Amino acid sequence: MNRFAFLLLLAVLAVAGVAAADDPAPPTMLNVHVLGPERIGNLPPVITPPDNPQTPGKVLLGKMLYFDTRLSKDNTISCATCHDPALGWSDAGPTSTGIAGQRGGRRAPPVSNAAYSPLQFWDGRAPSLEEQAKGPIQNPIEMGNTHDAMIKTVDFIPGYVEIFKAVFGAGPVTVDQVAQAIAAYERTIVTTDSPFDRFVRGDLNSLTPLEKKGLEIFNGKGHCSACHWGGYFSDGRFHNLGVAPVGSEQPDEGRFAVTKNPADVGAFKTPTVRDAAVRAPYMHNGSEKTLEDIVALYDRGGGPHDANLDRLMMPLGLTKQETEALVALMKRALTSTNPSVAAEKPIPAAELPR
Repeated sequence: MNRFAFLLLLAVLAVAGVAAADDPAPPTMLNVHVLGPERIGNLPPVITPPDNPQTPGKVLLGKMLYFDTRLSKDNTISCATCHDPALGWSDAGPTSTGIAGQRGGRRAPPVSNAAYSPLQFWDGRAPSLEEQAKGPIQNPIEMGNTHDAMIKTVDFIPGYVEIFKAVFGAGPVTVDQVAQAIAAYERTIVTTDSPFDRFVRGDLNSLTPLEKKGLEIFNGKGHCSACHWGGYFSDGRFHNLGVAPVGSEQPDEGRFAVTKNPADVGAFKTPTVRDAAVRAPYMHNGSEKTLEDIVALYDRGGGPHDANLDRLMMPLGLTKQETEALVALMKRALTSTNPSVAAEKPIPAAELPR
């Protein structure tokens, strides 16, 4: 490269630097690089599908159905059984328990902020919240019912018949309507307020110095935002982290069961980091018990001896202090305080339609 070209390149880079400096400050207002294509920050408004618009009546109906155990075969399991507001909209794990005490092979992903995920379930087999809502009802381990039997149950409850008529108009109650109502309710369960969110909006005192350090590590040395990016703190994609089976558990094929692509063997959807502190244990099978365990797994570069380990996994070389900062960020700064997420109360059975 001749001297003129080199000087021209420097000038272009300088202009680009000025332009970047004139851009709004990164949402974190910290001098950190961003690994993912979207900076972490506040969540954008939820996008509602055109064929399922939000209405107050539909959301309330969805909330009733969400907490109603009568949708299950033996009247013991509701959506909230495995997606409990008091447990970070998941469950106590390590994996979820359905009718007759049957234990599933995976723990329940959180419902909170699921509206931002392009695909649902750990393996992404459902393309929408509506399709996801249909699955557990007829899963023999989860709610153990059939769609037809569930609709008959709802049709025998006069209160529900009237509400469905008011929300959807005259006509028989359908599985699609049940799923649309539940999905409408789930789209209201959104993290709009946490210490981190207040920090992004300009309250620089909402994070402690240790949490601010954790945020720098999250976006930098910790390599976290390579997959946990954007307001959702997730890329919505599928990665193999080398998570080991628990006890006699057989290896889980993960995303491969859906795509049949060998590259997807053992890959699972990136969970959001929001509210992680109230959602232990971690990973699809609950194999990591604490946030410290999670950081240690990533610090090692993932689980051992997995030929399909994601290329983004690498040893990090975190110090004890850096680990403490990362954990501090997740323990408080990313925990929601808005009532619709943090303090949602179940509808008592006595107050459900009769």
